[in-house]
Amino acid sequence: MAANRIPRQRQLEQNPAVRAHNFDEVTAPFTPDTARIEASRCLGCKAAPCMTGCPVGVRIPEFIALVKEGKYAEANAVIKQTSNLPAICGRVCPQENQCEARCVRGKIDEPVAIGSLERFTADYARINGVDCTPDKGTLRGKVAVIGSGPAGLTCAADCAVAGLDVTVFEAFHEAGGVLTYGIPEFRLPKGIVRHETEKLKDLGVRFELNTVVGKTVTIEQLREEYDAVFIGSGAGLPLFLNIPGETLNGVLSANEYLTRVNLMKAYRPDSATPVPHGKKVAVLGAGNVAMDAARTALRLGAEEVAIVYRRTRAEMPARAEEIEHAVQEGVVLDFLTQPIEVLGENGRVTGLKCRRCKLGEPDESGRARPVEIECSEFVRECDLVIVALGTSPNPLLKRSDGRLQTQKKGTLVVDERMMTSLDGVYAGGDAVTGAATVILAMGAGKEAAKRIVERIRERA
Repeated sequence: MAANRIPRQRQLEQNPAVRAHNFDEVTAPFTPDTARIEASRCLGCKAAPCMTGCPVGVRIPEFIALVKEGKYAEANAVIKQTSNLPAICGRVCPQENQCEARCVRGKIDEPVAIGSLERFTADYARINGVDCTPDKGTLRGKVAVIGSGPAGLTCAADCAVAGLDVTVFEAFHEAGGVLTYGIPEFRLPKGIVRHETEKLKDLGVRFELNTVVGKTVTIEQLREEYDAVFIGSGAGLPLFLNIPGETLNGVLSANEYLTRVNLMKAYRPDSATPVPHGKKVAVLGAGNVAMDAARTALRLGAEEVAIVYRRTRAEMPARAEEIEHAVQEGVVLDFLTQPIEVLGENGRVTGLKCRRCKLGEPDESGRARPVEIECSEFVRECDLVIVALGTSPNPLLKRSDGRLQTQKKGTLVVDERMMTSLDGVYAGGDAVTGAATVILAMGAGKEAAKRIVERIRERA
């Protein structure tokens, strides 16, 4: 069959009725045969517009050509030259808005499944014990990395590859940041995250867990001991609506809910940090975190889970795939609905008072602004409310060192070199941009590592 007539290949998925009750990964990776078929759809464009959509510059046509030839280890090695976390990116990155959005093949029928191919090569290397650890450089120096999420891990890896002595400081008892505590097992198995962090240890990266920078150790202490510091602490401070009733028992931020489940195994009956298992759950928000929380609630036994959103499906910021998976599993989408009060009895949630909306003129984000409709109040019965309205950076670092300049929303200010207002202290990822995607955080970590290496090399 001619390459231009081959349909896009799909990853197999668990039956929605089955997967809604387990934490096993929803999708299965391509088989070698399927991967080669999908790779053959690539047109091998010399201009490679797909690469312009990749924040870490993966050489996409090159690795896909190797997959087509059955050279899977070599394909993974190509990816690893620019991306330290291909098994993770292949699962959770919004390829449809990045590399695949620029794929020329998409003008013919559908873009090449770049993300699925990336996942396949990374899984192949892991399962078959293929070591793609790059050779270390000879640069000498010490770097402290605050946070072990995608930005921190990427910065640490690139600095270590250059030859630098890197120590990562992580507040939790397990490395991975949002990859570990934020994304559920059914989307990103934690064994994969642990595998990636172990690979960093092979490069000589050290992890100091249970270490809260700003409390356990100060930024000034790190500046004295290390040649450079990178802040990749993410954005973990949840936002709320500030409506009446938000302090009732049964109202949780999505951050707390997912952290307890993902990191602290709250789904186990013997968990030391259990979460309430609501029968009727309302999730406020419509991003990927909201989808994760809603789908997790189903897996914890909820009879009904609803996404409560003040706009429509067209404005939902979550990935299309995640929305579709949630709907398939039984999550209800309650559009044009604005919560105005959490109702309760005896200190516990009993319902959510809402008002209907209509869409008005676009706001500063370009999306239609929701306008509340007078006298349209109604009550949605629920016993658990999960708030997934976004996050901002934790203010602890700013409080611990007032010289760190921040924006009004608490994000760190950096210059064109990604340096903060403190000399030798760099920052990137959600701590700078606010909550964004894994791959954008990785891109920031990579750029910061480049700047750190340049600084240390110039001073050598």
